[in-house]
Amino acid sequence: MNRKNVVVFRALPPDLLARITERHDVVVADPRRTEERQRFLDALPQAQGLIGSSFALDAQTLDRAPALEVISSISVGVDNYELPYLERRGITLCNTPGVLTETTADTLFALILCASRRLVELSNLVREGRWTRNIGEDLFGWDVHGKTLGILGFGRIGQALARRAALGFGMPVLYHDPFEVRVPELSGLVTRLPMDEVLQRADIVALTLPLSEATRGLMGAREFALMKSGAIFVNGARGGLVQEDALLQALDNGPLRAAALDVFATEPLPQASPLRTHPRVTPLPHIGSATHETRRAMAELATENLLAVLDGEPPHCAVLLRR
Repeated sequence: MNRKNVVVFRALPPDLLARITERHDVVVADPRRTEERQRFLDALPQAQGLIGSSFALDAQTLDRAPALEVISSISVGVDNYELPYLERRGITLCNTPGVLTETTADTLFALILCASRRLVELSNLVREGRWTRNIGEDLFGWDVHGKTLGILGFGRIGQALARRAALGFGMPVLYHDPFEVRVPELSGLVTRLPMDEVLQRADIVALTLPLSEATRGLMGAREFALMKSGAIFVNGARGGLVQEDALLQALDNGPLRAAALDVFATEPLPQASPLRTHPRVTPLPHIGSATHETRRAMAELATENLLAVLDGEPPHCAVLLRR
């Protein structure tokens, strides 16, 4: 077996790193760290495989890697990569769908519960010593069960969210997706509609669709204006799907009652962003798949993808396959 050169640009569990180093020559360098960035750049000219996540690998960067065969991304989303460029270069791009579906759907439904029942706000009331009497109506939340959930994007995660809503909480589910999706256990419980109708009819709208040039800025002033008065907006997909100024306007001037967000246009969220401290926003630090079990499963799948491609075998999951 020919040893190849691999750059690991995001920390891997030691045993998975050992699997790669046993078979290939490895440089570990996280370009997000100032002290490691030059080592990462210096390793690119010899790199035949890259594995990592959470760093944009643009054409200018990858031009430094003329021998590159495969990028194994420890993620489902691939918006950190320029797909047309990779396709022209004949570089395989792998990702890790499936293993994070249920965990991410858990996070999304937790956001729905938090925003509807004002859980973070009320928890802080106790933590800060402001709970001195029974709460009044001004601090009441709103029921989740029985409310209509609208889902934009009905892939694996959207379907998993719909199962939690329809089967667990008796919520009618509306969804918008380019394709009719048949899920046997949800038969008769979900309805596919045009996007505008989903926005108009849902009490809670959740985004679970990928970021692309077609979906960037999808939710703007027009779309928020279509939503019900008192609606709740949830985004656990990608921050770039939302025009954040329009979201703030919808929170301050209607129709939105609240928003719960795990993703933002710029991450980490800048200190100056009004979304960080807005009283009706529940913000999280992009934790959709952040459990010990799921991040381990993602790293395992990414490692298997990388090793397969370097061995000349098809990967388990690929967005683009090397020609």
